[in-house]
This record gives sequence, structure tokens and C-alpha cells, in this order.
Amino acid sequence: MNQTFPLVVDNLSFRYRSRQGASIHNISFTARAGEILLIAGASGCGKTTLIRCVNGLIPRSYKGEMSGKITIMGEDVQDWKLSQISQKIGTVLQDPERQILGTKVITEVAFGLENLGMDRPEIISRVEEALAFLKISHLQDRETFNLSGGEKQKVALAGVLAMRPSILLLDEPLASLDPASAQDTLDAVRMLADGGMTVLMVEHRVEDVLRINPERVMFMSEGEIRYLGEPEGLSKVVNYREVKLPAGQIVERAKADPAPAQIHVLPGAASHGAEEDALVKFQNVTFGYEAGREVLHGVDLDIKRGDVIAVLGPNGAGKTTFVKHAIGLLKPKSGSVLVNGRDTREASVAEIASTLGYVFQSPSHMLFAPTVHDELAFGPTNLKYTKEQIEQEVEEALKIVNLSEKLNDPPLSLSFGQQKRVSIAAILAMRSKILVMDEPTAGQDYQNYMNFMDSILQMPVFQAILFITHDVDLAAIYANRILMVNDGRIIADGTPQDVLRDFDRLKANRLIPTSLLALNLERISTTGRFMKAEALAHL
Repeated sequence: MNQTFPLVVDNLSFRYRSRQGASIHNISFTARAGEILLIAGASGCGKTTLIRCVNGLIPRSYKGEMSGKITIMGEDVQDWKLSQISQKIGTVLQDPERQILGTKVITEVAFGLENLGMDRPEIISRVEEALAFLKISHLQDRETFNLSGGEKQKVALAGVLAMRPSILLLDEPLASLDPASAQDTLDAVRMLADGGMTVLMVEHRVEDVLRINPERVMFMSEGEIRYLGEPEGLSKVVNYREVKLPAGQIVERAKADPAPAQIHVLPGAASHGAEEDALVKFQNVTFGYEAGREVLHGVDLDIKRGDVIAVLGPNGAGKTTFVKHAIGLLKPKSGSVLVNGRDTREASVAEIASTLGYVFQSPSHMLFAPTVHDELAFGPTNLKYTKEQIEQEVEEALKIVNLSEKLNDPPLSLSFGQQKRVSIAAILAMRSKILVMDEPTAGQDYQNYMNFMDSILQMPVFQAILFITHDVDLAAIYANRILMVNDGRIIADGTPQDVLRDFDRLKANRLIPTSLLALNLERISTTGRFMKAEALAHL
């Protein structure tokens, strides 16, 4: 019977050596050839642990207590080497930084094939095919270090596809992708499955994945399967606060619950006038990483007190490069950036950090301490806070990101979504005046990102907030100003209502209108502003 299924998981449980309690319990399911199985659930519910068991990283790289059985193509893989498993199962990790080894895109995509000892013509043919399939042939000679997070995600996927696995495991493949790239990737995954590949996709962007009609959905909670069946049944069994459903479904479900509290944005900044000096000022800024290749072109911009700015735009548009100039990590090739009136060329990154706190796109760029407590205490200690202040800031920051129980855990043992929240908490604990976040909701379940965004926006310590996001809904709900960036230029700068109502401009900049945006535009004459689906349910 097992031979008819590419993958059989039977009564699987696992507990990490470094943690109390099992991460997954008694997991049993089969996956069929040509099937997309969407795996959804809150951050930390065991989704990534399940993926690591299937691809053999558990117990070979991650140690702990494992029981149960995994069968691939009818064979028990308990005694297989990772190299054997990787020829049958391809995995794209949640954080592409941890997967990319090559310095050039073309060598990175060829890496796995070279390890298999393939002939050079076959390697070149497969690499070109994978790059073309994902529409990234133009990246083949680029250095991987200089790619955007979304571009790195596509390159990681190309490296896996070049191996032509029978089973494809995707752990948050859309997390770093702009909406149009996410749609392209999903269409590519649908084609792969229609061609006979078995696909397991862990993803928080459930609404996006439902568009390509996955055959089945698995909903996990607290390490167990709570639902496994057709997509139509998902909305009836999940907590709509944990898994983001289409806006219309949330509105229907939320009507029976109390209305959410209204958010008072940046209360500490509300009393200041519009004519005061900018907190951060860009003056005709240009920049390029490589000679002859300019990334930013003549950027002029003021960030003022009370601004909550969402930065939208395609992968590789220059969003992160723009933000790194604000915090002094990069210096302009020409033009200038002023923070509190001081040129960033004359200030150290440490000096700027007392004004601007920056949360990197990849938590692995930030996390280093042995415990979550030590991670959060590091910044305030360097800023010479008292011991009592440090403990208070650590406690409050962890409460905001819903990780108080992880105080003594090693940060790098946590799930990607939890690591992301630790990196956000580390900046919150420093109480910088301006908070800058690069993809704050990547890898986050709906409830956690709504809760911490609600909390952050009500903290009187912040004078302004700026966040890069590919989540149009996040920008619509929380920003009072949207910057649309493409090709290193500011394409649009205005209120969410002004910038997001132009669907043609959205599509030209690889952004896709969502069900929540459409619902808000329908009701804007009544509401006067964009709102969460949960709030629209009570109008």
C-alpha cells in the first residue's frame, strides 16, 4: 500500500534536546503524487519541525528524541544518509540566508548538481532551465551577497528545482517575496505539482496559496494535526485570528465577537506640528554596491515626527538599501542623509542607534547571545541603562512580542517566526526614538503580528516608525504614509487611501490588490480610513 504514496508519515513525535516538551506529537498522514498539501498554523506550532523530520535534518542535524516512521517511495528512510534523501526530497528553507553558499547565482544553483558529480553540459542545462522557470535568468551573473531577500529566496528555490526532486518541501516560500513574485512562484509550484511532483508547503499567507487550489490543507496547533482535508473546510475549524483568511470570511466570523479596541497611533508624537524639522532627511541620495550599477537614484525625503511609514515595492527595488542609509549602515555615494540634523557620514552606527533602532530582514544577522534574555539585555547594557531598567525593558519587550516563556531559551533554537520576534524585542528594549523594521511580519502568524503591531504603535517612546513590507494589508491598516519604491526611486508618497487606490500603479510595481483592500475601498466613504477586517465586521 505504501508504494502508492511518495510520502507516508506514521505516528511521528519529536522533542528537541534543548527544549522541554515535544514539538510534534503523533503526526500521521500520507502525501500523494501531484498534490499540493498546504500546512498552516500559528508560529511555533511544529510546522518547521515536521519539515525537518521529513527531509532528514531531524535526527541527523537536530538532535532529540524521535519516534514513529517516515517512508519515501515505499522505503523506510531511517538509515538513509542525507545525501540520499536530498536526491528524493528538495527543501527550500524559511530563511534563504541559511541555504545560500555560492558567491555567484549561477554557481549557487549548480552547487547540488556538482555534488552529485553530473557532467558539465547537464549541469548547465538544468541550471538554465531552473532560472528560466522562475523568471530569474537575468540574475545568473549577480553576486548572491548583493541580492535582495526576495531574490535570494528565488535563487534558493532554483537550486532545489535543478535537482529535480520527487518531493518538494517549501517552508514559508513567500515570506520575502513581493506579491507578484509570490503569485509567480505559486503558479510555478502548481505547474510542478500538475507535472507529478508532491509538494508540502508551510505558509502563513493562506489566502495567497488558496488561489492555486491546493488539494488538501493541514492545520496544526500545539504540535498536533487539528484538521486535514479539503480547503473548503479550513475556515470552519481554524481560529481566524491565528490563520489569515480572506477578508470576507473574517468579517463573517468576527461579527459574533466583541469589536476590537481602536488603536491610538504613536501617542507621544501626536502633539507636534507639521512644520518642525525632519527627524531624518534624505537630500538627493545616490548609491550603488558595484561600480557602474546605481541602486538609489536621487532620493529626496523627510521622515517627520508622527510618521508611520510603510515602504512597498518589488524585490530588488532598493527598499532595504534605502532604509540602511537612514540608520547609517550605508553612506551615500552622493547627496546626504541627516539624522536629527547631523550627517550620517560624521556619526558612527552606534551613535545613530540611540535614535534609530533597526530590525534586520533576517534574524540570523542579529541573534548571537546564549539566551533570549541576554539578547534583549545587550543593547540596553551598551546604552548604560541601570540593571533595574534593563530587566524592566526586557520583560516589557517580551510581553509585546508574546515570548515571555522563552526568556531562557537559546534564540537560534526557536522557530524562524519566533526568532524574528526576538529580534524585534531586542530593538524595543533599547527604546530608540525611531523604529525601523525590514519585513517585520515575515514568518509570523496573523495573531502575533497583529498583536505586536498594535502594541508597538501605541508605545509613546516612538516618534516615528518605518517598516518595509510586501504585505499590502499591513501597510493599509497600520501606516499613515506609504512610500512606493521601484528601481531605486520613490514612485509614490502619500496616504494609504491615495497610494493604494490606483490598481494599475500597484500592478506596475508588482503589488496585487487584496480582498481586504477591495473591501476597505468599497467602504471608505463611510469609514474615512482603512481598517482591519475584524473592525469592519462591526460597522
